[in-house]
Amino acid sequence: MENNNQNNQNNKPKKPVRPGGLGNPGPNQPFNAYWIYAILSMGLIGMLFFGQNKTLKKVDWSDFQEYVSDNRIESIVVYSNKEIAEAKVRSESVNYVFGEDASRFSANPFVTVNIPSTQGASEFLDTVKKEKGYDIKVRFDTTSEIWGMLLTFAPFLLIIVFWIWMMRRMQGGPGGAGGGIFSVGKSKAQLFDKDAGPKATFKDVAGLSEAKEEVQEIVEFLKHPGNYTNLGGKIPKGALLVGPPGTGKTLLAKAVAGEANVPFFSISGSDFVEMFVGVGASRVRDLFRQAKEKSPCIVFIDEIDAVGRARGKNVNFGSNDERENTLNQLLTEMDGFGSNSGVIILAATNRVDILDKALLRAGRFDRQIYVELPDLNDRKEIFKVHLRPIKIDESVDVEFLARQTPGFSGADIANVCNEAALIAARNKKKFVEREDFISAVDRIVGGLEKKNKIITQDEKKSIAIHEAGHATLSWFLEHANPLVKVTIVPRGKALGAAWYLPEERQITTKDQMLDEMCALLGGRAAEEVFIGKISSGAMNDLERVTKQAYGMITYLGMSDKMPNLSYYDSSGQDYTFQKPFSENTAELIDAEVKIMVAEQYERAKDLLRKHADGHHQLSQILLEKEIIYAENLEHIFGKRPWVSRSEEILQNEDSSKNVYDNTENKADNPAKDIPDGLSFPPIPSV
Repeated sequence: MENNNQNNQNNKPKKPVRPGGLGNPGPNQPFNAYWIYAILSMGLIGMLFFGQNKTLKKVDWSDFQEYVSDNRIESIVVYSNKEIAEAKVRSESVNYVFGEDASRFSANPFVTVNIPSTQGASEFLDTVKKEKGYDIKVRFDTTSEIWGMLLTFAPFLLIIVFWIWMMRRMQGGPGGAGGGIFSVGKSKAQLFDKDAGPKATFKDVAGLSEAKEEVQEIVEFLKHPGNYTNLGGKIPKGALLVGPPGTGKTLLAKAVAGEANVPFFSISGSDFVEMFVGVGASRVRDLFRQAKEKSPCIVFIDEIDAVGRARGKNVNFGSNDERENTLNQLLTEMDGFGSNSGVIILAATNRVDILDKALLRAGRFDRQIYVELPDLNDRKEIFKVHLRPIKIDESVDVEFLARQTPGFSGADIANVCNEAALIAARNKKKFVEREDFISAVDRIVGGLEKKNKIITQDEKKSIAIHEAGHATLSWFLEHANPLVKVTIVPRGKALGAAWYLPEERQITTKDQMLDEMCALLGGRAAEEVFIGKISSGAMNDLERVTKQAYGMITYLGMSDKMPNLSYYDSSGQDYTFQKPFSENTAELIDAEVKIMVAEQYERAKDLLRKHADGHHQLSQILLEKEIIYAENLEHIFGKRPWVSRSEEILQNEDSSKNVYDNTENKADNPAKDIPDGLSFPPIPSV
């Protein structure tokens, strides 16, 4: 708790705080701890160096006089307060002075001598220098007793100080950053306090209307708990956010904390996992201890499947599994004998099928909130949020962008907006235009254009015929995905690409799936019909067709010989060890897949032969302009007789809005009669 108080005193609300002294040193830290290592190491090396290399040999005054007279001394320091002289021996005289010990003194040879008096030594040295003309450096100085003691005991003092500092650092004390060995069992959760500055709210979460309604009750309980407790209600223990990656699960959890204005603990499921036994369970206990101190609060565990995987399914040799111990401790803390009043657990995962059943029961996670991929209306709202900081012009239509991005998550849409801004900046534009968003979608879906890729004329013609085959069939098949554009410019790993608007259907019929398969086989069929030979360009198409055919027969029961049979495993096990059908059934499945694919392939060839002229015009346009749009197909084949599902939804919304406006006007003017012929839509039967 010391680091929390320090952060509050420093008034840094935007910086997340790691409770329990586990926060990393900030970028404005005045002193780096690694300098301590360097200073201590240099001090120890220096002491050892000077202590070992400057070794003194004590000699008599008569021997010293002899050495000076024979010019074997290079320099002399006379300490007047102790009547001691230290002299450095010339390198060529080391063997003479030290004899057998010369090898030990070769680096720094010194001798020391007790002088009769400072004046006598000075007179002797002056006499020798004057008579013989020797160049001997003489210096008079005084020595300190305290400095000598420090030099003697300094290595030991440094070792003691270094040991104390290391022990405090290992214990996570004030001397270290809190990440020591003895604090390995501390929680790594980041704390976002309620006074920590700007917070996320429901306004920042676009779409997800159903999910926000689910968590709104949690917010209301945290704000006004008395409204529920007076009626005997209990606070929900936890909520599990389930959905694909990038749909906004983490953002929704932060918005709940921001709306409720309570502390928010954020931690990843992998932070509980360590190689040391018992560390995960210890971190769980420490996390809930901190949460109880801050209650009411919210604890958010992201990617809980890292620690909440179902028990007993791991193949290991030991019965003491660290991950299972962590999960057991988590289960106990969430619904044990202890009281966690005011602590709500939010968790997020995209693999709810592998979680332990004890974790999902009521009393731990009382509700599961599904955060799905955004639909058309949700994507419009998400685009509005991410377009706020971007300078766009009048050509940008949010509704058009939402229709162009089916199947995109919130994170994908944010990436589209950012990529469009980068493309506009690369082209020196002042505003982000519609074409920039289209290019951004193409860049994310298909990859970067490779205009310098070397392609022969025959290869280019084959690619054009292949892509024109896809475009032709998609135009004349009722349930095929509407075409947006086709290009033969290489993108990513593909030599050509076609963009469609996938229909966001809630249910899909067999006819719709067969039309999609037929459209996918249009490229290979066009090659065989108009070129007379097939190529490897249809590999991805064949892969998708084969998977779809097997799914229709084995999962959806759409086979004439195997009706109403499904071998789909919703538990996620996927029949690892054995298949739920016999070998004869497997052979029958293979035969049915072959028949289904062959029928759609022949259907594709018949349609292409019927519309050969239009296909030829499309391929020629592709060869000339390298790209065609839906307008080109409409010019060649005429207007498509079917309306896409997205257009149908938008038309229904407009019509319902007009009906609503008319009814409001009639309510405002009750005296006027309702005109004849005004009919209200029938009430659908349930």
